[in-house]
Amino acid sequence: MVRLVHYSDIENVFDAPERAARLAGRIRGLSGPDAAVVGTGDTTAPGVLSLVATGRQVLDFYEATDTVFDTFGNHEFDYGPDALRGLVADAPATFVSANVRDEADEPFGRDEGVVPWATHEVDGETVGFVGVTDPATDSLNPMAADLSFDDPVAAARDALAEMRTAVAERGDGEVDSGSEEDASGGRAGVGPLDHVVVLSHLGAGDDDLARELDVDAILGGHVHSRRNEVVADTRLVRPGVNGETVAEIDLDSEPPTATLHEPDGADPAPGLADALAERMAAADLDETVDVVDRPIERSGDVVHGGECRVGNFVADAFQWVHDADVGLSNAGGLRQGDPWAGDVTKADLISLIPFEEPVALASVTGAELHDVFREMAAPDVDFGEEDWWHGHVSNARVVWDDDAELILEATVGGEPIDPDARYTVAVSEYLLHSEHEYPTLGQRHRIDEADIQYEVLAAYAREHGIAPEIEGRIEIRNRAPAADDDD
Repeated sequence: MVRLVHYSDIENVFDAPERAARLAGRIRGLSGPDAAVVGTGDTTAPGVLSLVATGRQVLDFYEATDTVFDTFGNHEFDYGPDALRGLVADAPATFVSANVRDEADEPFGRDEGVVPWATHEVDGETVGFVGVTDPATDSLNPMAADLSFDDPVAAARDALAEMRTAVAERGDGEVDSGSEEDASGGRAGVGPLDHVVVLSHLGAGDDDLARELDVDAILGGHVHSRRNEVVADTRLVRPGVNGETVAEIDLDSEPPTATLHEPDGADPAPGLADALAERMAAADLDETVDVVDRPIERSGDVVHGGECRVGNFVADAFQWVHDADVGLSNAGGLRQGDPWAGDVTKADLISLIPFEEPVALASVTGAELHDVFREMAAPDVDFGEEDWWHGHVSNARVVWDDDAELILEATVGGEPIDPDARYTVAVSEYLLHSEHEYPTLGQRHRIDEADIQYEVLAAYAREHGIAPEIEGRIEIRNRAPAADDDD
């Protein structure tokens, strides 16, 4: 049997070292001589420990799990290309990437060991791997703005052709990786390759890969929901976020089968929790900023389900720091994790928004603000799941008809929006340089900035406490109910 053990988007799992150790333990328990362990991006960042260690905490995880290959997610670039190059050079795992180009328009990281494709022998059979990253990453992540991202389908197709040609020319399956020197650009049969797999950080783009490429499986990430299905005779797997599951793929089945395993109950990987805790202790982030009486949830169902307490807290803090007309937080910027209960520390706030970006102030017309509110429902933006809600507001109310895809009511400070008036909106700086979630907002709207987001949350908590409530700021009609929040 030839198996793959697959994880992705583990992000904040490192902020709870024992949880990370259990996840690694589950991976180790599923692995073996007939398996290879692989990741598919957003494995280095974001998170509190990631911010402290500039992503290098993943090196401990790679060692503990014997990860063979990983590919780049959008968050791998959170600390800039140079920091990532250093991490790649030191990683025991090999990064496989066919569509990322550096500042000089050359394939990213080749000097540090990044390859467009690779082969690996598993239980006597040869498995070929190609890696691709979301082409919108330069928009999603400002630290990747100087890089470029080729069309993933075309890049994967070319890399597969190079791999098949190189392996067929060798004739023995012993070629280990692709490079510019290895690539002949031609096409050939599979030759001694027994299985071919794409390591993908595309999210919804995995379906296009399945329909366009002749591969056995596409191991995905980026979108934080689980997936396990067959499209165009190709197994598509996505294990979710923060290590909630690990995928086990049997490549010898036709088509391949996959099982999602939860890490609960696994024996922790020896030494990993201590190694991560030691990195965290150096950050000195244990200051308590407030104490909460009722747990505040921040699961994916909650932050993407409509109005929620944690979203209101963030939007209120943004509005407060700028004394803006409206506070707006994108739901995708709120990282999932354990509920806040009892003491809330500085580390907890960073874990919620672990990005070194300021809270910006934008000036928009009422007509533009109406468009921004509509974009909270993402009716025209292909991002995440269809039923996700994408925003949280302060000093505003939005009533949305999901069937009609129409705003029924939009007010600021209790008054209807005047399309000709101007309004100030406090937002994450990310929303001004990315067109991915709120295309109406842009750098042209920027008029000011405050402190880093998690510092703003801390200052607001010290002055006003952390006691958000559900207040009817967002009402979504004609939609199946989302998971209950903690009100």
